[in-house]
Amino acid sequence: MREGATVAGHRLTGRTRRSEVGTWADAVSADGRPSGALRFDPPAVATAGARERLVAAVGADLRLQSDGPIGLLPVIDLVAARDEVWLITTRATPSVADLMAAGRLDLGGAATVLVETAQALLAVHAAGAAHGALHAGTIVIGEDGSALLAERGLLRALRGEHASAEQDVAAWAALAGALAADCGQGHAAAALRRASATAVAHGLAAARETLLGERGAFPGVGREGLAHAAQNLSAPASPVSPEYRGSPEYPASPEHPGYPAVAAAGSSGGEAVTLLDLPDATEGPGDVMMRFGPGVPTETTAAQIWRSGQTSAAVTATHAGRPAPRRRRRRSTAWAGTLLLAILIAAAILWLRQAPAASLAVSDVDVKAPSKTVRCGGTADFVGIVTTNGEAGTIRYRWLRSDGRKPVEGEQPVSSGNTSVDLPLHWNVKGSGTFKGTATLRILSPTASGKPIQDKASFTYKC
Repeated sequence: MREGATVAGHRLTGRTRRSEVGTWADAVSADGRPSGALRFDPPAVATAGARERLVAAVGADLRLQSDGPIGLLPVIDLVAARDEVWLITTRATPSVADLMAAGRLDLGGAATVLVETAQALLAVHAAGAAHGALHAGTIVIGEDGSALLAERGLLRALRGEHASAEQDVAAWAALAGALAADCGQGHAAAALRRASATAVAHGLAAARETLLGERGAFPGVGREGLAHAAQNLSAPASPVSPEYRGSPEYPASPEHPGYPAVAAAGSSGGEAVTLLDLPDATEGPGDVMMRFGPGVPTETTAAQIWRSGQTSAAVTATHAGRPAPRRRRRRSTAWAGTLLLAILIAAAILWLRQAPAASLAVSDVDVKAPSKTVRCGGTADFVGIVTTNGEAGTIRYRWLRSDGRKPVEGEQPVSSGNTSVDLPLHWNVKGSGTFKGTATLRILSPTASGKPIQDKASFTYKC
């Protein structure tokens, strides 16, 4: 993704960040507004099934937002450009992970992020949908300081997996625990830990109310601080160096002086084709039509491209009503049959030779308990440190407590490159007396041995 290239009319600025499903790039629309472009990893969208599930997931986002904002990153379009698939959105940077890495997420910002994401998830769940891959990298900060959910449903759709509200609740609780760890041991950290535990025990609505009730513990709570932090972190795009302007590789762009006119796939010649039937005057707002099979209206351009493998130029020619002469058609059919046979043979050979992709595997788990005695009405904060092979996937786990309380089960999405994952447990103890509690973290899957592995630790309570 070269700086200055364009995708469906959105000029890339050169600033990128990786995602579990592809690569995000900051962009600018034709009217000068900041936008975001997510280029999906080609293997992730290689099959027709994955592409159709992707269209359905993005279409669901449009329907969710048809009655107004609900805390999702607004989608502009989903386009196919040659062999690439791009999601175009409003500005998709910075993420909460970016702010945390730069040390720009203060106490008020952390509380605001958790309150707004809880509210957004509640709205999504009420509509019968779920996110499925919630973490600091899939929450972005809007220009007004709002916390917006990005990539909703995309990872699960591409993998053919089901996203559930339970996964989202567990992921939100894990995020609250991670932010609490960043806050140290003060009042704010304790409030975040209580919110994390409340989410697991009573749901996101109760966790949100817990945070709102502790507003005094978070100085600067609100969107203003987040907006300021995001603006300071977002560096403006830089034009190409003067020595490259006007060169054969980077010809000058009359629309954007100082930027090259290099075209990404879909930047010219009508090659970028929308994969969504965007709403028009005959359909309700937010309707997305995906119609396949006999007895239904004519397929959309996107459906024809994905199903037949045609280029957009071929589909455009078909719609323009310009059939080729009969002699050329017969020759084209013969050549097409030969070419298709060659492609199928090559694909079969590659498939047979291709090694299976590596998958996530947990090799070890280590549970840490509080080193000091927990006093009256205190909380024992456990953390399970899970070691993985660095591949992307989802960890299924279960926390068990020696006091006989119902086990806490959850799922934690893991991005590629992470070899260590923290899974928190917050154990509240009340009453007088002496008590020794033991918490056991059992990793259900996926493990290197194929069998569950576990570790445990204990704490002492005195009051």
